[in-house]
Amino acid sequence: MKAIDLFAGAGGFSTGARLAGAQVVWAANHWPTAVQWHSANHPETAHACQDLQQADFRDAPAHDVLLASPACQGHSRARGAERPHHDALRSTAWAVVTCAAVHRPAAALVENVPEFAQWALYPAWCAVMHALGYALQPIVVDAADHGVPQHRRRLFIVATRSQHPIELRLPRREHVGAARVIDFQAGKWTPVHRPGRSARTLERIQRGRAQHGERFVAPYYGSGSGLTGRCLSRPLGTVTTRDRWAVVDGERMRMLRADECRAAMGFPEGYRLPTQHREAVHLLGNAVCPPVAADLITALKEAA
Repeated sequence: MKAIDLFAGAGGFSTGARLAGAQVVWAANHWPTAVQWHSANHPETAHACQDLQQADFRDAPAHDVLLASPACQGHSRARGAERPHHDALRSTAWAVVTCAAVHRPAAALVENVPEFAQWALYPAWCAVMHALGYALQPIVVDAADHGVPQHRRRLFIVATRSQHPIELRLPRREHVGAARVIDFQAGKWTPVHRPGRSARTLERIQRGRAQHGERFVAPYYGSGSGLTGRCLSRPLGTVTTRDRWAVVDGERMRMLRADECRAAMGFPEGYRLPTQHREAVHLLGNAVCPPVAADLITALKEAA
């Protein structure tokens, strides 16, 4: 099975495809940093760095399955107040249609946040895919159900050139706790009670201790997991494109390291990342979890 990966980013879809025995022959992204690191981890894949809304997909090689993760920022509830640029981000989904129209692969897997299905143009997007001969099966998947140590709910649209939508038989794997990805011997720790620490953070930590003991994780920026964080036996909350999760260990705390975020996303240990922490976290927070992609592609192959 040959695949191409649109909006390839950190390469989660490509890594999952490789785990499932597929060959990713072409990958594209508009951000040079993403292309650089995708190339470093997938040197056997041809790469293109371009705006995919302007791409001539005749330049892409023939393939059996189209993998795509168009921009989610315009759909996610985490986007904040509505701004005009979100319309441009939402429109990246049309690149999937353009590519499918050119190549007509047997199948496509499109990943986004569940709110993608609430987009005003989602019915029109589906109608065009139907016009191209694709039956669509949307499913919402939590990465934690696929052995990823993180709760991450994402919508996957399974598009197949078939008369009726196909239902994938996905495995349900045992949940893995956040403790699996945290190295308490590493990182730059700071005292919990240090000058400048916000009162709300200290209150959350105090409640977290009462609920979970001396070691737990809590959202440092934003909300989530209530006011107490979560115990280490549970999967982590969603990894985002910016630092969010703090690790508390007695009277010290720190943010998750990039390598811990990588593990929380289900990437292999040796997967290469930018040396700059902020870039690494940004790439990871936008990625598809490889074990989820692998299970979906394997199920797709079995259903074909």
